Amino acid sequence: MMKKFTVGIVISTYNNPRWLEKTLWSYEVQSVVPDEVIIADDGSGEETRMLIDSFKASLPIKHVWHKDEGFRKTRILNEALRVATSDYLIFTDQDCVARPDFIETHLRFARERYILSGGYFKLPMDISECITREDIMCGRAFTLDWLVGKGLKRNFKCTKLFNSRWFSAFMNFITPAKATWNGMNSSGWRRDILAVNGFDERMQYGGEDREMGERMFNNGIRSKQIRYSAIILHLDHKRPYVNAEALERNKAIRKETKRLNRVTTEFGLGMREDCE
Repeated sequence: MMKKFTVGIVISTYNNPRWLEKTLWSYEVQSVVPDEVIIADDGSGEETRMLIDSFKASLPIKHVWHKDEGFRKTRILNEALRVATSDYLIFTDQDCVARPDFIETHLRFARERYILSGGYFKLPMDISECITREDIMCGRAFTLDWLVGKGLKRNFKCTKLFNSRWFSAFMNFITPAKATWNGMNSSGWRRDILAVNGFDERMQYGGEDREMGERMFNNGIRSKQIRYSAIILHLDHKRPYVNAEALERNKAIRKETKRLNRVTTEFGLGMREDCE
């Protein structure tokens, strides 16, 4: 596939080098090579830095990091936006292993003044742990038969693993899920993200990604849901950073964004010249 514009991957991470390694393996075998891979590191330790350095020979990595002072994902994502140069940006997380056609699919659906909302298939912990580099490189980790052989239970959600364009298009069309900006698998034009001043740095875990998307909608950006086309395997993990107070604060900010039809935030990345 010929790229008509540059594309970057933004991967958020925090102190989980085992899962990040599996995710980075998946970007070594993409059918479309990214122009930049920006790792937004919310304060990980030395083990993560060494892992990231080991991939710099095979991937065009930019590593942005700040000191660990609690959950500050929105702030480090804004730092990633400051160093990004690509026309089009795909956002994902350290625990999201991308199918080989992941970048190609996002680019195939990319349209002016649109964001894309992709899908995920959640794996149990035992399968998350057993997936190897070879499983990812040869593609078998994304096949239903292989996953069932590893103990996965068949259910309706397994239809996300059917790698068929016509079936995926049909399922995207009939699915009731709303197309929102989800941090694990969403993409858009860098200029459209900068126009709303990036992420609101007041927000912690819980809807912090969606709030930026909601400001983009207020700015006239439309959305397309491709949850059956652009697939990642979501590796299992605990969430010790979840807290009720932050969730309530985030809900209040999102409610205000909706009520005021807010487009930008004064708590975002700023209107710096180097972000133009």
